[in-house]
This record gives sequence, C-alpha cells and structure tokens, in this order.
Amino acid sequence: ARHLFTDPAEIEALRGNLLAWYDRCKRDLPWRTLAATELDADRRAYAVWVSEIMLQQTQQVATVIDYYNRWMQKWPTLQALAQASLEEVNELWAGLGYYSRGKRLQEAARKVVSELAGQMPRTAEDLQKLLPGVGRYTAGAIASISYGQATGVVDGNVIRVLCRLRCIGADSSSPAVIDRLWDMANALVDGSRPGDFNQALMELGATVCVPKAPLCGECPVKQHCRARRRVEKELAFASQKLLGKAAPVLDVEDCGVGGCPLCPPATEPWDSSLGVTNFPRKAAKKQPRVVQMATCVLERRGCHGAPEYLIVQRPNSGLLAGFWEFPSIPLAQGLQEKQREVLADHLQAWTGQPMAAGGLRFIGEVVHIFSHIHQTYVVYSLPLDGDVTLDPALSPSRWVTEEEFHASAVSTAMKKV
Repeated sequence: ARHLFTDPAEIEALRGNLLAWYDRCKRDLPWRTLAATELDADRRAYAVWVSEIMLQQTQQVATVIDYYNRWMQKWPTLQALAQASLEEVNELWAGLGYYSRGKRLQEAARKVVSELAGQMPRTAEDLQKLLPGVGRYTAGAIASISYGQATGVVDGNVIRVLCRLRCIGADSSSPAVIDRLWDMANALVDGSRPGDFNQALMELGATVCVPKAPLCGECPVKQHCRARRRVEKELAFASQKLLGKAAPVLDVEDCGVGGCPLCPPATEPWDSSLGVTNFPRKAAKKQPRVVQMATCVLERRGCHGAPEYLIVQRPNSGLLAGFWEFPSIPLAQGLQEKQREVLADHLQAWTGQPMAAGGLRFIGEVVHIFSHIHQTYVVYSLPLDGDVTLDPALSPSRWVTEEEFHASAVSTAMKKV
C-alpha cells in the first residue's frame, strides 16, 4: 500500500499543483490549439487521435508538428481521411516509422464513416473495442481530452513519473506493474478536468521528469515524490556522517514487505549515484532480429534523357505494407556468397529478361534499425540499355525519376539506399 496513493488530501493537492503548473507552462502545440478551439467533439477527437498516434512514433515533437500540420491540412476530417488511398497515407507517413499505424488509422476512419454513421465512440471502452489500432492508452487520451471522460492514461512519460513518485522499482513493463499504474492513473485523474490532468502528467514527464538529468527543482509535485525524498534523506545522512554527528535512521521508501511486486528486486539495490533515475526500471531489451537483404537500383535512360529507376510495391500486409522499394530479396544464411546470382534471378522475374549476375556492381551496405529488426541492405546497381517491359501480372512496379522517387511512398531505409 505504501506505493499507492491512498490519502485523499494528498491526491487533491497533487492535482491542484499539477494543473496550476500545466496552465502556466504547457507547450503551445497545434493539436492542443485545435482541440481547444474546435466546437465539434468528434472533430476534437480526430485531432487528438492523429496527434497521439504520431507521437507514439517518435519523441521528437518538432518532427511530429510538421507531419501533423501536413496531415490535417490534407485530411482535416475523418471523412476526408476515409476517402484517401493507402498510397497517399503512406506517402505522408513515410519517415515516421511503424508504418502500419498510419494504415490502421485510415482503416479506423473508414469504419467510423461506413459502420458508425460518422460518429466517433464516446468512451475509452468503446474506442478501444470498436476502432482498429486504438489501444488502451490512445482510447483514454481521446476519451478524456475530447469527451471529458474521467479516465486515466499510461504512456512512457506517465510510467516514469508515477514510478518516481512512488518508488516503484519492479520491471515497469511487467503486467503486474502496468496494472497497478493504470489503477493509480485512474485514481489520480481530476474529474473536472480529466483531459488537462492527463496532458499535464504527460507534459511533466516530457519536459521536467525526463529520463536523464530530470529538473527536480522545477517539479510542481516534488513534495509528493518519494524518490526525491529518498535522495534528500541520503544527502542528509552523508552530511551528518561527515560532521561526525549521529546519523539519522535512513527510512527507505520501499514498502519493506518481502515479495512486494512493486519493490526493486533484491538483486538490484538502490544506486546512490543515480538518484531519482533509479526509477523506473525495465527488463533487458530484447535483441532485434538480424536480417540481410540484397537490393538493386536498376537504372535506365528515360525518354527525356534523365535517369529513371525501377521501384516495386510491397504486399499490403506485413512490414512496410504497400510501400515502394527498389527490387529486394531476403538473403538466407549461407547465401551471402551467391547473393549476386540470387538477386539476378529476382530481377529477371521483374524485368522478364535475363540478368547477368556479373553485371551487378556492388555499391555498399546500408544499415537500418526497425523497432524489432536490424536490417542490412547489400546494395548493387545495374544500368540497363534500352527499354524494359515490366510484367503487369506481377505486383505493381514503375520507372521513376529521382524527384518522383522522393515524392513516392518510400521508406526511410530506401531513401538511405
């Protein structure tokens, strides 16, 4: 129980301090401005929804602002997005990562229009149940900010803030800890301003209670922070010891009950050098899968003399669904020595004419890290003489100039290539 918020007076004080700070210090962000000025609740919800999905892609808010403004200018309503093509969505999303999320956002917009009469679900429960790609966090953010539902949110920033406030040192990605954090977020959320409170909690984690070198002196809820209290007690303990005085008893902030699912494991004791950044703790990160691809940039002279390059479209499911790329093929273990031959066979399938493996010129390697894949592209080039007829029975393919390539729905990895 020591890890949880149980004192109503403390909860009320924390709410008041956090909201007052948010009113003074919140960043001026376009989705906040739109949500605050838009009178139609569904339009507000759409604006919040797009921003939350984009912000899950990257912590670089400046990057998201540019993407967000272009997105809302192109598709200002759910109805407009529902009418867009997947290729248009991919083109605008390219560079944000987790490309399937843009696709699911559009799929959900189409469902709202076609199956829900254009009306957004109004509660976190219905948003999560009815809309593809909307998880518990996104549903809570939309419902609280747009519809005033008193429901909490738990994202990476909130996890960090709550773990430090209550000295939660167990693996913050474990189901037991996540469930308790959701309980805590729902208990803390301000019933009169749920959207502002949730944004304030996330803003605190993004700007003050940051992963490294947090600005504890500027924190509006520092008097409620048990991690900070522990740091202060340790400093007092060390000071008294230096002066040769009787040191006070160091009252650690852990609950002291063996087997507590929220305490730090006994094998990972408090590290004084880390201070409040002892929290949160995470399990060791899973190593990404290693994949090698052979890729060829086929080049021909276009009708106006400018070079053109062959790009082909990926399947509509799986990694980078629907995106365009240079002809590429995965290399199985043991095929590295024969990658020219493997790639030449693959190119022949696209062009319908024999490709000499010896004509492939090795250019270099490009490494791109996806969230769960460490991918190396082994890049070759091959200039072609004359025209090459593409087989219409295969997946879509086309010749593009360099300018057209960059305007197409191509991934960051292909731009590196």
